[in-house]
Amino acid sequence: MSNALAIAHVSQALALLIESHLQPEIDMAVKVEPRKPPAEPPTDPTISVFLYQVAPDPSRRNDDLPTRAPDGTLVRRASTALDLNYVISAYGDETELVGQRLLGSVVRTLHEIPVLPRDVIRLAGEKPYLAGSDLAETAQRVRFTPNVMDVDETSKLWGMLYQTPYALSVVYQASLVLIDGLETPTPAKPVERPQVRVLPFGAPGAPVPPRVGARAEGTVRAENPAPPKAVAKTAAGLPAKAPAKALAEEPAKAPAKGPARARKSTPRTAKRAQPPARRADGEEN
Repeated sequence: MSNALAIAHVSQALALLIESHLQPEIDMAVKVEPRKPPAEPPTDPTISVFLYQVAPDPSRRNDDLPTRAPDGTLVRRASTALDLNYVISAYGDETELVGQRLLGSVVRTLHEIPVLPRDVIRLAGEKPYLAGSDLAETAQRVRFTPNVMDVDETSKLWGMLYQTPYALSVVYQASLVLIDGLETPTPAKPVERPQVRVLPFGAPGAPVPPRVGARAEGTVRAENPAPPKAVAKTAAGLPAKAPAKALAEEPAKAPAKGPARARKSTPRTAKRAQPPARRADGEEN
């Protein structure tokens, strides 16, 4: 954890980190300033480190309240977690592409050293306006991550900078910066006297032993139902037919209830009348 000077301390340490790692690609004197981009682009090689946004860290939004004991004493101070967003711009002679050469050195440095070193933090803390900062003693390390901004976001960012012309820039985010409150927590009391009690079962205040195998009869019956009767099967695996005697002893099925519908009698077709047989003598029967 760190105090309220942590934001300014990170900005100064970032500028010092970039300035100390420009060589060997850059063999000229470069001014690195933790300030917003100038309204008048300088002709000398210059790098501006501008903190344009301070935002709460989303991963620690629910962990910023103080913690208290049941009696109300403070156990942990309130803290806030922040993400710092920087825009780093480079200026110089355009005929020699000085700005692009400077930005290449910046990207190489922050990719190679993404975590802010403690020796750089201590060196930046020697500034008189950062006296009293304890960023070097905090356990949380500050890490730099590159951000990608499209044309619309870049236009909005430079539109906020009134009368400042656009310059070739890169955007980085520094996280996680923790700032503590001022209230000092009360330390917890040590254990004064250990107390261990050993009581046999049945003594006053002793726990009741669990009952083993004491279940109601109905519960046992419900849990262990009787197995179903086996059905005899033939060699082919089909159920065997019941014997004829057993089938004869089965009661006859009750007739279906309700009046039976009378069948419609269909008259048979009458036989055709055949002509009487004739005798040989020509007489009819």
